[in-house]
Amino acid sequence: MTAPRIGVLCLDTSFTKIPGHIRNPATFGFPVSYQVVRGATPGRVVTGQDPALLDPFIDAARELEADGVAAITGACGFLVLFQRELAGSVRVPVFTSSLLQVPMVARMLAAGQQVGVLAASEEALTARHLQAAGAGDVPVRVAGMARHPEFREVILEGRRDRLDAAALRAETLTEARRLAAMHPAIGALVLECTDLAPFSHAIQASLGIPVFDIVTLTEMVYRSLAHRPFPAST
Repeated sequence: MTAPRIGVLCLDTSFTKIPGHIRNPATFGFPVSYQVVRGATPGRVVTGQDPALLDPFIDAARELEADGVAAITGACGFLVLFQRELAGSVRVPVFTSSLLQVPMVARMLAAGQQVGVLAASEEALTARHLQAAGAGDVPVRVAGMARHPEFREVILEGRRDRLDAAALRAETLTEARRLAAMHPAIGALVLECTDLAPFSHAIQASLGIPVFDIVTLTEMVYRSLAHRPFPAST
């Protein structure tokens, strides 16, 4: 039986995609297909939230569907603003953003615990994004990566293609620890930014809480599409 493929809608970026990143095929133990939306830069998607990108993303989703993918995800959590329209444009499941996990995570936590969100930009993540994710009524604690030079210069601004993975890992851990220190009631963390998923293991080891990202969501959706029978009991 052929394994189902997951399609990924990609931003127009050229920096190094390390293992753990959704755009590195080695991240997954199943096939993925990538469709880059030309002109969809982080500036237009994250900070600009450009509605003119909706049609190009719909076209890209339809191309992936025509290519035979079983489900479609996205390589930027801010694409959640297009969740409803993209899901309505194709006949396969669409999950644009790791933020779709926020309502589920909130319901997993004990009373008094909070959901933390680590985003590309704290300022750019608005109530509209949470509402689009079905999390409009979920109180979240948010921190952003835009203040950190490696993240800002390589990922947000695209000044250079060569990513210093060690520097980005250090910046990510610094911000995650800062968020946890500011809000000790955080019981789980959701990484909005797909570029941070390679460091989920390090974050979890440091904070000791569940960490959700685009990889956890993609693997869950894949499992829903690739069930296998269990061995017969003896």
